[in-house]
Amino acid sequence: MSKKNGIEALSRRAFLASAATVGAGALAAGPAFAQSALDGLLNAPRRGNWDDQFDAKAASRTATAVVSNTPILGPQSVASAQQAIMQYQQIASAGGWPEVNPGDQRLQLGVSHPAVQALRQRLAITGDLPREAGMSSAFDSYVDGAVKRFQARHGLPADGVLGEFTLKAMNIPADVRLQQLNTNIVRLQTFPEDLGRRHLMVNIPAAYVEAVEDGSVATRHTAVVGRLSRPTHLVNSKIYEVILNPYWTAPRSIVEKDIMPLMRKDPTYLEKNAIRLIDGKGNEVAPETVDWNGEAPNLMFRQDPGKINAMASTKINFYNKNGEYMHDTPQQGLFNKLMRFESSGCVRVQNVRDLTNWLLRETPGWSRQQMEQVIASGVNTPIKLAAEVPVYFVYISAWGMPDGIVQFRDDIYQMDGNAELALDTTAGMEQPVQ
Repeated sequence: MSKKNGIEALSRRAFLASAATVGAGALAAGPAFAQSALDGLLNAPRRGNWDDQFDAKAASRTATAVVSNTPILGPQSVASAQQAIMQYQQIASAGGWPEVNPGDQRLQLGVSHPAVQALRQRLAITGDLPREAGMSSAFDSYVDGAVKRFQARHGLPADGVLGEFTLKAMNIPADVRLQQLNTNIVRLQTFPEDLGRRHLMVNIPAAYVEAVEDGSVATRHTAVVGRLSRPTHLVNSKIYEVILNPYWTAPRSIVEKDIMPLMRKDPTYLEKNAIRLIDGKGNEVAPETVDWNGEAPNLMFRQDPGKINAMASTKINFYNKNGEYMHDTPQQGLFNKLMRFESSGCVRVQNVRDLTNWLLRETPGWSRQQMEQVIASGVNTPIKLAAEVPVYFVYISAWGMPDGIVQFRDDIYQMDGNAELALDTTAGMEQPVQ
């Protein structure tokens, strides 16, 4: 990584580990700053080279322009990817795009800097900036909208500021992006056009979930998926059950790697977190009878339902050999992170009750009101779906849409064959319960 002002730049993951709300903060602060800068410049008696560089319509060229109800997987997926490949082949054949190098200057709305000309050219080549915006050195509303659109296409907070992570994504060469698209179209070609009238897709590198009904995205959810050392597995399966107020049973890996060391440090950890030890006959075992300095005991570590439960209100079960599932979480702040690769393989889902309501829609007796009443009761309640829902855990890090929008994500699991696309990750220890 490069050094800036003598301070070594942090990897995206290391930086965000200490700033859980960076994404939300940037999104909240960006519009306010943009409006302030606009007002100041528009009201200035002499705007210099800013004349004619502002357009009220430019505000519409933002992240919302890349949102689509078309699912990533579907009848149009391969054709859209082929369209994207043709576009990037033309870009690469023409020499790609210029590198944007602002030095120590932070490029954002209101700045005038020579590097903005290269930025304009870079954004125009990929269609993020209208050609009529010109090649001024001014970071105006056209550039602001174009940067936000670029950020949204790359899964970055659309704050309009050319920070470290946006700059890194922007300077990946065109031929590398073309290679990424070629790698991903092969993955897309493995899926049938008909994935089921109602189905769920979890895209691991994008860290989000799509619930698809009749060919359109019914609801989309931010997710937290497995980190590199404990990845979420690719599966084609079916969701068969939703459990409200679930017990959480710690996997053996978490018992060995996380809970055992925590018990050595704090013998009251299990009690504080409502975790009970259950033997093979269903009897509860007292924690003080276990040697926590030895090997992990052959016992079930089961957490009672409740607000501090690792799965909070909901668990969604699907058939798989890895013991993975989807679930709620008491740590809602995790969804504000830019890098959401923190779990031990299971998938945490934001606004999971909306997803659960969608899953239960065709199961008689389970209205949203009934579901909420059961959750409020705190009673463990397994519910078998009347019709199992297909679910696909996929690894699609680059894809196109029928409207020509091309999306890219970081190659978190280093599966795309080029180091420039993979993150500089650090291995942290997940706390099973907070």
